[in-house]
Amino acid sequence: MTASLSLDAAEVWITTPGGRLHARQWGSAAADAARAPIVLLHDSLGCVALWREFPLRLAQATGRRVIAYDRLGFGKSDPYPGALAPGFIQQEAHGAFAALVEQLEVGRFVVLGHSVGGGMAVSIAAAYPDRCVGLITESAQAFVEERTRAGIRAAQAQFAQPGQMGRLEKYHGSKAQWVLDAWVNTWLSAAFAQWCLDDALLAVRCPVLAIHGMEDEYGSTAQPERIVTLAGAPATLKLVPRCGHVPHREQQDTVLDAAGMFVAALG
Repeated sequence: MTASLSLDAAEVWITTPGGRLHARQWGSAAADAARAPIVLLHDSLGCVALWREFPLRLAQATGRRVIAYDRLGFGKSDPYPGALAPGFIQQEAHGAFAALVEQLEVGRFVVLGHSVGGGMAVSIAAAYPDRCVGLITESAQAFVEERTRAGIRAAQAQFAQPGQMGRLEKYHGSKAQWVLDAWVNTWLSAAFAQWCLDDALLAVRCPVLAIHGMEDEYGSTAQPERIVTLAGAPATLKLVPRCGHVPHREQQDTVLDAAGMFVAALG
């Protein structure tokens, strides 16, 4: 960590045609302008708050500014206008993410995405080959497999139990039901069954680190293996033993060590 790096989290708001986005930053853009910041993309039920202490610790471990934002419809951001389109993963690169980096004056960047956020991170790296200097996926899905769909069905049944929706309402408020429906209805739909990241992966031009828990209930190791095999740049696979779908919480030190070494090598 650089001595001048401020680790106070600053709240910022991003304007988009669909509504306002809530974001937070750890670290100082002025103090560390020479090094690309790390932008975090959350999972299907996630938001900035659910990253917990990870962004702070990532900023400490890398000496870089870390930015996390609530996608439209999640956390403190405005509601999403309607249902998610089948191409919502690829569209994030040109919608909310584009507004974020423009309004925060981010030039070069590293993207780190968890779960569906990992798919978005891949699409962003492909869409910005001259600006994305590093890509980290964590528990990302590269294609739809039955293990993913089975995990979603199990979660759907769990949230149907009395009191369980309160877990989502704590972070998403009145948007909680939309958040759950967007996840379940999209991934279990026939229209989404053939989705994959193959084309986006082939277009990636920056180094890649694919982190995956070996006990991930939403995706087998075939997911990160496909990422590192198809990526159009040097790619490293990091399988984490005794770990499920949320390595940055279940095995945080392991993830921080891997991410820190990866980012340090970017220069």
